[in-house]
Amino acid sequence: MARSSEKVVSTLSGWLLLAVLSATAVGCGELIYLSVSRHGVESGWGLAGGIVSSLAWCVLMCGFFTLQPNQCAVLLLFGAYKGTCRDTGFRWVNPLVTHKKLSLRARNLNGQKLKVNDKLGNPIEIAAVVVWRVSDSAQAVFDVDDYHEYVQVQSESAVRHLASKYPYDTSEHEQMSLRGNIDEVSVGLQEELSERFIRAGVTVDEARLSHLAYAPEIAGAMLRRQQAEAIVAARARMVDGAVGMVEMALAKLEKTESVKLDDERKAVMVSNLLVVLCGDREATPVINAGTLY
Repeated sequence: MARSSEKVVSTLSGWLLLAVLSATAVGCGELIYLSVSRHGVESGWGLAGGIVSSLAWCVLMCGFFTLQPNQCAVLLLFGAYKGTCRDTGFRWVNPLVTHKKLSLRARNLNGQKLKVNDKLGNPIEIAAVVVWRVSDSAQAVFDVDDYHEYVQVQSESAVRHLASKYPYDTSEHEQMSLRGNIDEVSVGLQEELSERFIRAGVTVDEARLSHLAYAPEIAGAMLRRQQAEAIVAARARMVDGAVGMVEMALAKLEKTESVKLDDERKAVMVSNLLVVLCGDREATPVINAGTLY
């Protein structure tokens, strides 16, 4: 199917035509008045001309319309597209030309929560907010049946497709996820929506995820998994830090030579320091009154 293309045309100022038609109305009234006297019609041609002019005046008055800022009118003459008027204010067009007004203002589409599966097959809930506007009035009117419904359906389809491309969350920093890379995901959503909406003459100004969560049936299990992963990561960092501190302590003792430690005493010292540094509660000191041997 061939795509339509908007053709911007200019219309006449309504105030100018209103002044002309007002003068014409006065002339028609004067012509009819002069053609009729108390005794009857003095000039049949004058009366007929006045009546015809009055009817034409009534028809021409139907050509007035107004356009607000960020609004346009699609002009049709017997079903044929003649152009789009974007001139704001009081305008006039041929009365035989029908006009359909369209809003060019930005609009918000607050999508509903959708239950879909992410890349790993986990059921999640996702929703998006889309800011869109009509940029090509001809495509919006002629290339789709209802551009409002088209935008809503295609937005839902794009969100579902996006959710299936990425996992909800991942422990690998190199891999993109819906929760960890929300800005990149929003950019991808906007690009996909722009490709889908171009057929309807619609431009996407912004698209962002407004809701993202695991489905209720697995939310509890996934929360416990996240907590376990966080605990493991915290423990690993604590161990790395403790090992570094122990190495630093041994290195300083060897450098200053203030204390001579054999391998066994070093092992005991390392064990005690790791217990103190890696424990999840305060250490209780125990005084050793004897010796290691």
